[in-house]
Amino acid sequence: MLLRTPSGPSPSPEDCSLARPHIFWTFLLQHQMFWPCAAPITLCISTTERRSISDPTHSYCSFDVSCTDRVLCAGTEQVEEDSFLVFWDARMVQDRGPLGVYSESHSDDVTAVKFHPQQADRLASGGTDGLVNVFDLSLGGEDDALVTTCNCNSSASSLCWTGKDLDRLLCLTHDEGLHLWDVARPDSDDTLTLLSSADARPLVQLPDGVSLEYFIGGTWLPDEERTLLVGGSNQGELHLLDCSGSGLRLIKSLKGGHSATVRCFQWDAIGRSLVTGGEDGQLLQWKAGAEEISVGKKESLKSISSMQLKTKAHRKQTTKTDWSKVA
Repeated sequence: MLLRTPSGPSPSPEDCSLARPHIFWTFLLQHQMFWPCAAPITLCISTTERRSISDPTHSYCSFDVSCTDRVLCAGTEQVEEDSFLVFWDARMVQDRGPLGVYSESHSDDVTAVKFHPQQADRLASGGTDGLVNVFDLSLGGEDDALVTTCNCNSSASSLCWTGKDLDRLLCLTHDEGLHLWDVARPDSDDTLTLLSSADARPLVQLPDGVSLEYFIGGTWLPDEERTLLVGGSNQGELHLLDCSGSGLRLIKSLKGGHSATVRCFQWDAIGRSLVTGGEDGQLLQWKAGAEEISVGKKESLKSISSMQLKTKAHRKQTTKTDWSKVA
């Protein structure tokens, strides 16, 4: 079932985010795009260290929107010795330049940025330099704002705030490593590492001898009080995993939707649905108990449990749905 079909180009999405509920953001290859979903909100601009970007050829390879929808942050690729965290007024990205930048905390491509789900001034960033930094933007300049640094010993691909108090940080790496840190007390002498694996794929057993080929990302599910980790196969099969300090456990496998590698997902906590985007050019929404609307000839979308998840492929024209008939 599809909530909304945004219009735009058809390359596979690299990353996506639902700015609650005003803007749906997505990165398509090197193009930053957004679709407004409601009227703009009034913004209060956060203060960050102002510094111009020296090289206009910088490309962005990660982004996120703050929980108040007021600030957009993107991480850049490295050009010569420079890589940046760039901040914008999220309402006027196309009309104004950046609010400011951080430029000293990473020495290579900034491949992951993630705002805290409840604290608008708390930001985590990760890069190919193996560093994962946590900032408190309310403290001002970059040196003061950097509150803790963790090392994933590889290139960070995805970050997720998790735990009952959202004080844990989950990091995935491009070589399928997984690290879970407790960052509630960054100045404590206690160890921050709760779980660490250079290759976490063997930590979960899938049925029928199926192998987990890659991780996509994670998200915290407050109602279930657990971390949802999403992985998949190069043929488009998805695997939903429970991630905790004790390891990984399979929750459900989703088949019949995508036909190629899935690159990004977003969990809609209000609608209790999962949005996924893949290299097959499809943007799909999975929801328990929803009525399936087929596009062309598709296989039945059966999961490994009695609960069936339904999906509809992305199309350029808007599709109207009778919401009264959706379970």
